Amino acid sequence: MRREIKVLLFDLGRVLVDFDHSRSAERIAVFCSKAPRQIYDLFFESGATIDFESGKITPEDFYLQVKQMLDLKLSYDSFEPIWNEIFFLSAKNRSVFGLVNNLRANYKTALLSNINILHYEYLKKNFPVFGVFDRIFLSFQMGLIKPDKEIYNLVIRDLGVSPQEIFYTDDRPELVQSAKSLGIQGYVFTNFGQLINDLKDNGIIPWPRCVNDSF
Repeated sequence: MRREIKVLLFDLGRVLVDFDHSRSAERIAVFCSKAPRQIYDLFFESGATIDFESGKITPEDFYLQVKQMLDLKLSYDSFEPIWNEIFFLSAKNRSVFGLVNNLRANYKTALLSNINILHYEYLKKNFPVFGVFDRIFLSFQMGLIKPDKEIYNLVIRDLGVSPQEIFYTDDRPELVQSAKSLGIQGYVFTNFGQLINDLKDNGIIPWPRCVNDSF
């Protein structure tokens, strides 16, 4: 028998805010000999990015590694805004925000994100997404990144509920699968309508005004 959901756990990127690393890759390409696609792949797949998101290196260390890898002719002060200015809000993001804002009256709301400190500080200043969450879990603060099972275990322990009492949505299937292997009720986020259906499948019925209740 499925347990009643007590916590709604959301991913951040491409759920509550959208982003496009090609924006920064194209701007950085002006200051090095690499093509934007090579820079884009570096931002997603390099060990430096993983270390940065898991809080193992400082912003300055990350910049120095990127500078060395790209032979980058760009100062840290100029690099930082280019690195950060990749985020934007879509109608989908606004709908999810409105949904969370309404459901928090009856459920504990939580956020779990793979994110580095620069992006977090930038988002906190420019996008009011964090205020609707009772608990925020960030990879750079936890020293772990999804899909490491230990990050989900830490979240479960902190929330003080069983895994089966957590509803979790994330846009990346491999991250959802890792959470589900621990018993969390995980669902791949594809669009707002699918999220509503997934919630209803778990007995969570959002009231109608949530779709218009946004930033």
